[in-house]
Amino acid sequence: MDKVYASCAQAVADIPSGASLTVGGFGLSGIPHNLIEALLEQGATDLVTVSNNCGVDGWGLGVLLDHKRIRRTTGSYVGENREFERQYLSGELEVELVPQGTLAERLRAGGCGIPAFYTPAGDGTLVADGGMPWRHNADGSIAVASPKKETRVFGGREYVMELGIVCDYALVRASIGDRHGNLVFHKATRNFNPLCGMAGRITIAEVEELVEPGQIDPEQVHLPGVFVQRVVKVGAEGKRIERVTTRKRDS
Repeated sequence: MDKVYASCAQAVADIPSGASLTVGGFGLSGIPHNLIEALLEQGATDLVTVSNNCGVDGWGLGVLLDHKRIRRTTGSYVGENREFERQYLSGELEVELVPQGTLAERLRAGGCGIPAFYTPAGDGTLVADGGMPWRHNADGSIAVASPKKETRVFGGREYVMELGIVCDYALVRASIGDRHGNLVFHKATRNFNPLCGMAGRITIAEVEELVEPGQIDPEQVHLPGVFVQRVVKVGAEGKRIERVTTRKRDS
């Protein structure tokens, strides 16, 4: 039952090229950057990622993008990464954009064994009708477009069918974890981390604080250890702020 690994490098050592990964975090909050850095050093390439956003230049998933390790990504926000924009528009990266709530539910559904569900989000738009550019040609034309999705009417309203997401691996960051893999996420880190952790066949968690089994109140567990296969203690250092906003001091 002891799921603790000695290092991030050991925890990600068997992730092969071509693997699919769900990656927790929102903006720069709750990003498993130690695991991402270890994966960069490990050398896996041609990766398929699912995350709310794809990091920023030089941080989070952005470091894998910088080294062209990601072939395809699914997310809901891409606005803070110049290299992401460049790769997408030049045809080097395939991108599936998903409404944020739909992405969260697709991850939850996958983790719960639900293959598909219906949602009103995206009905009447390219999300449902198809035609969104997933990948461009080098000249800017569309190489791969999103397909039309199945719709169905319930109670007089049309809904779009979305598929649950399951990936080979999940990388998450938790505030507290025990040796059995039970995880607690403090404040904003409880964003996509529990959902991504559910949707991975093998879930790897970096934790700021490692405690013994029984030290976490069961009612405080956000992701049960049944979803988690590997735990690495990394400490609390290395956090970044995406945007620092201050007001002028009174003179």
